[in-house]
Amino acid sequence: MSGHMSASVSPLPLKEQELVVSRVFKAPRELVWKAWTDPDHAKHWWGPPMCPAIEMHMDLRVGGRWRHCLESTEDGSPLWQHGVFKEIVPPERLVFTFTWDNNHYVEFPNVETVVTLTFEERDGGTLVTLRQVGFHSIGDRDGHGVGWTGTFDRFEIYAAQMSASSR
Repeated sequence: MSGHMSASVSPLPLKEQELVVSRVFKAPRELVWKAWTDPDHAKHWWGPPMCPAIEMHMDLRVGGRWRHCLESTEDGSPLWQHGVFKEIVPPERLVFTFTWDNNHYVEFPNVETVVTLTFEERDGGTLVTLRQVGFHSIGDRDGHGVGWTGTFDRFEIYAAQMSASSR
């Protein structure tokens, strides 16, 4: 498996391997979709406040690769992450693998997880639900929870700005 552990060999019970983060954003679904799938938009909000994105690459097609670099505001460390797009159903669903490149903040840096995002219209806004599965430790799962929650916080601001400027 070329150095990557499979999510199927996780020592955690299945229910503990999953992280779910969801939030309603005050922006139309098409705008939210665009912000998640266009690196020119995503670079403005991807990553939590303590590790914002500084470089982003996306080949948005099934089998296409993505690669992003976050930068720690604490020590300036580059934190590379990458994956492959598995499913793309605009503007409803996005599925991709997620792997860290030697991130010293996580216990299992080279474990491949799978992220599924759904985008649902909700009261004039968009409900985004993120499910990430395949974690090998509670610490890594919860650390990703902090990261994704911070990312959603930043995205909430960006989505509101996009929505206001499109009126």
